[in-house]
Amino acid sequence: MTDCMPVDPLLVKGWLTARSLARDLPPPMEDHGGWRVDTNLPTEARRFVFARAHGQLRDLGESIVDPLVFLKLCGPAAAMRAALPARWQIQAGSYLMTCERRAQESTSFRAGYRAEVSQAGAVTAVRIVTDDGAQAASGFAAEAEGLFVYDRIVTEPAHRRRGLGTAVMATLGWARRHAGSAQILVATEDGKALYSTLGWTVLSPYTSAVIPGG
Repeated sequence: MTDCMPVDPLLVKGWLTARSLARDLPPPMEDHGGWRVDTNLPTEARRFVFARAHGQLRDLGESIVDPLVFLKLCGPAAAMRAALPARWQIQAGSYLMTCERRAQESTSFRAGYRAEVSQAGAVTAVRIVTDDGAQAASGFAAEAEGLFVYDRIVTEPAHRRRGLGTAVMATLGWARRHAGSAQILVATEDGKALYSTLGWTVLSPYTSAVIPGG
């Protein structure tokens, strides 16, 4: 995936803005040639996200010693590794993906499942539950700055391979208010395989680094 075109920095900013809405986090702030999101979580104090590797990423990596700070790059692991001191550990890779296809309506579920949909402003949440109320799959989406961002699409292990992840994506997709809003998500290696079957394509590798010990 190293031959992907560089990602537009404004797309990265818009994606982070929508992601912050979906997760009730502060909006991204420009910092060191990228964007900082103050997540303030027990396992992550903040993250810095970069559209490309450059000298400011290198300088930032040199200055950080806190294991609760994450660095993220829209680029391959090799570029991140080359920019950072050896104390930084490169994590398993993921992918920034996009899709031009309109969501397909999905109203039928396997027997024993139903969807619950809620909206709060620009944020949509979907839960697929069993007849006894146990959560089987879930996901969120938020629309901001010309982007429609899918976030935290999860199918519980006991309910996988039943089409529930696809149903969550389709249900969220119908919440997109503006047809011109580009659809964006970040996928793991396994998730990329699923999303590719739904018409999604890779914009860029998405690489994370952290100092062990957090």
